[in-house]
Amino acid sequence: MSFVRAATTPDKVGVEGLEAKWGPNWDSKGTYSFDKSAAKANIYSIDTPPPTVSGSLHVGHVFSYTHTDLIARYQRMIGKEVYYPMGWDDNGLPTERRVQNFYGVRCDPTLPYQDGFVPPFEGGDGKSSKAADQIPISRRNFIELCEKLTLEDEKHFEALWRQLGLSIDWSQTYQTISPDAQAVSQKAFLNNLSRGEAYQAMAPTLWDVTFRTAVAQAELEDRDQPGAYHRIGFDGPDGKIFIETTRPELIPACVALVAHPDDERYQPMFGKTVKTPLFGVEVPVLAHHLAQKDKGSGIAMICTFGDVTDVIWWRELDLPNRAILGWDGRIVSEAPDVISDAKGKEIFAQLAGKTVFSAKQTIVELLQASGDMVGEPKPITHPVKFFEKGDKPLEIVSTRQWYIRNGGRDQALREKLIELGKSLKFHPDFMRVRYENWVNGLTGDWLISRQRFFGVPIPVWYQLDADGNPDFDKVLTPEVA
Repeated sequence: MSFVRAATTPDKVGVEGLEAKWGPNWDSKGTYSFDKSAAKANIYSIDTPPPTVSGSLHVGHVFSYTHTDLIARYQRMIGKEVYYPMGWDDNGLPTERRVQNFYGVRCDPTLPYQDGFVPPFEGGDGKSSKAADQIPISRRNFIELCEKLTLEDEKHFEALWRQLGLSIDWSQTYQTISPDAQAVSQKAFLNNLSRGEAYQAMAPTLWDVTFRTAVAQAELEDRDQPGAYHRIGFDGPDGKIFIETTRPELIPACVALVAHPDDERYQPMFGKTVKTPLFGVEVPVLAHHLAQKDKGSGIAMICTFGDVTDVIWWRELDLPNRAILGWDGRIVSEAPDVISDAKGKEIFAQLAGKTVFSAKQTIVELLQASGDMVGEPKPITHPVKFFEKGDKPLEIVSTRQWYIRNGGRDQALREKLIELGKSLKFHPDFMRVRYENWVNGLTGDWLISRQRFFGVPIPVWYQLDADGNPDFDKVLTPEVA
């Protein structure tokens, strides 16, 4: 009788060198290669979300991509031909910020190109995020640095994913800034434009004052921030009307007061006017169903613009625009035309050029001195809108941007999107509910333009008028092949 010697289990499993051994082996054998000739019915396609190339990956990235990899492996096991690529989201705001901080530079498109430019810092030593501490360079020089750093980052990203052992077909790797990706994106935009789905407008825009660019609704997140309610009186025909606001610095931009149409306290005031404190500007008292009777004093100040609700009120009540915030997040130098007397202009001059924070401090002091503010500010914590990659609260400024209709301002289109969502199988099903809530929560069309330098250019040009200025109503576009 013969016996087979039992295998011994080592005290510690040796995993050193496994990635170096099996990674090249899988590549050489095409273990995870996608067969482009496979029948469509047998293809399982994964729309891999490309990670943003803006530094280093963390355990959260790794954790999320293992979910996708498990699905890819299972689908192969049951006989599917799996299309599983990897891409790099290597253009836009996060990439530009990384390049600025890494090299200690910032883009100034008015500067000429410098052949053979060498950045002031290498290896990430230019760590200041303040524009004043960064050397201005031309757009072409800046884009060259963006391309250089993203390629280096992408090599590190790929090495990490390979080390992890993701079952990706690396021959299908793509970049969102590549010529092919740009051509696809630009052609899609031109098709949107020809079908009337894309349009431009001068409109209130969610604005990141650090990046100085427009931001889409899908890129927002709420963050709890400290604030304070300020109880402020407006002079009415029968005495003061008190509001409670967290944005007293926007009083010069006030265009109306608003209360709920069923609020008996303010029904006698609807259609009448009151005067703004400090500036003495007459504004109407109006009714709107979005006003909350149980919030603050029940009557709110409509400014252009303090938040998204202000935009809704401004649009639906057909109010004037008296915006006072510039692209840099500071109070503009010129007061709105309705501030016409010397006293109002003098007060506004004290605010001009200040940040929102400094302007708030100044106007609170002025309101306290004039007796228009009652009591001390009441501290609160409330959700504030931020750009998901930003570090300062978003403001709303009026800018010219490009939009694509997405149902945010079209009920019929919104209902169509809901119906299309019902044709998909969501796993788990509560994600379908989340999708429907997202569609129903859209407050405006999809803003697609950005005030950036390293990204996919919108393929339009404008005719110039007799003075050499662009005529935005006369758009020139290339022919789509």
